Amino acid sequence: MKKDDDLVRTREGMYGRSMHAQHSDSDRRIMDTPGPSLRVFQVWKGNNKFCFDGRLIFGPDGKSLILTVSLIAIPVILFCAFVSRRLVDMFPYQIGNLIVAIAVLFTVYVVSLLLITSSRDPGIILRNLHPPEPEDDGYISSMSSEWPGSQSGPPTVPPTKDVLINGMIVKIKYCQTCMLYRPPRCSHCSICNNCVERFDHHCPWVGQCIGRRNYRFFFMFVSSTTMLCLYVFAFSWVNIMKIMDVYHCDLWRALVKSPVSGVLIIYTFGAAWFVGGLTSFHLYLICTNQTTYENFRYRYKIKMNPYNRGCFHNIAEIFCSKIPRSKHNFREKVKGDSSSAFTNSTISLGHPMSPEMPKTRYDVEMGKRQAVGAEDLEDLQSQIDSVVGLGSLERCGTQPRHSNWDQKANWPSAPDIQVLAAEFGMEDGSTTSRQKIEGPIDLK
Repeated sequence: MKKDDDLVRTREGMYGRSMHAQHSDSDRRIMDTPGPSLRVFQVWKGNNKFCFDGRLIFGPDGKSLILTVSLIAIPVILFCAFVSRRLVDMFPYQIGNLIVAIAVLFTVYVVSLLLITSSRDPGIILRNLHPPEPEDDGYISSMSSEWPGSQSGPPTVPPTKDVLINGMIVKIKYCQTCMLYRPPRCSHCSICNNCVERFDHHCPWVGQCIGRRNYRFFFMFVSSTTMLCLYVFAFSWVNIMKIMDVYHCDLWRALVKSPVSGVLIIYTFGAAWFVGGLTSFHLYLICTNQTTYENFRYRYKIKMNPYNRGCFHNIAEIFCSKIPRSKHNFREKVKGDSSSAFTNSTISLGHPMSPEMPKTRYDVEMGKRQAVGAEDLEDLQSQIDSVVGLGSLERCGTQPRHSNWDQKANWPSAPDIQVLAAEFGMEDGSTTSRQKIEGPIDLK
């Protein structure tokens, strides 16, 4: 083994000097110059999409914003182009123009709230590079019998912990993807692949998670959309009523004279029921200090809500409290060590692994390499056999038919094979492969 190591180092030195000699001074300066440093949004693990160099963060379904904006803007454009023209003629000049101006400004306000809700960090929790130690904090751990490793094997991170909130015990869960205990009212969004603080829900119309940092703007957007629908609905009816008074006709003839008003009445009536019902539901959640996730999952109406502090304090918590700063600076430059940490946690032995996939070579819960299974050991052995077997076949063309096969024991193994063999406690790959090759290969 010592001779093999010396031979490998000698060859590496020879090859290294020859390759180094092939490059000019300018080429070496380019190779030695460190590459451009990456930013946080470029190595982000979640499914979010970033715009303007990380200044805006959207969900993976951010394209739904185009549909949402169209559903808001197109009816208002039709209202201003067809309905408001009659209103300007029927009302005094200043009042008619004021009706149109309010509709336009209201639409701009609603679309602005939509973009603010969709393009800001909803409250993403920082991920851990390594799982926490069980004794890191004073929480009361609750070990589950279904948790891997709880019955046998090394101890693992408990799946839940109990925390005391307003005199009531609340269980918080461990997130295997983010490798942390989620704070109270935090949940992992499977669409964005992030843990979000005070997670309410993932809104497909907004294309973003609704959490602690954008819930206020989301409610303002939904309620403002409701008022915009009622505004267009009301003045479309006013336009129909004015037509009936001027032409002394019934409702159907008035609708024929202004069909756009009839279409807007039907459209805004249906939309007002949808967004109005959503506004009423979230107003109830705000008054009782619940989230949509908690209301559907825990049913606090059956048991006491540990977060309810009274209607007045609950409303003040949403609208009067200071919005916390984002825990991420997506435009911050990532150092070399940090950028490699982003990628190394999802790669094992050259095979990319998804956070949601089972990991056989890397223990997510303990953050340490486990023993290699039987299938992995067979794959490793087959790679060693193929490398050494190829070298032996190449030598067959230059040596006599009855050559001494014991000389193969002195052939050096590839450096990467030696590293893998040493890592898993195996013998030298050349020795084990030699014993297998001698059996099936017969040159006689």
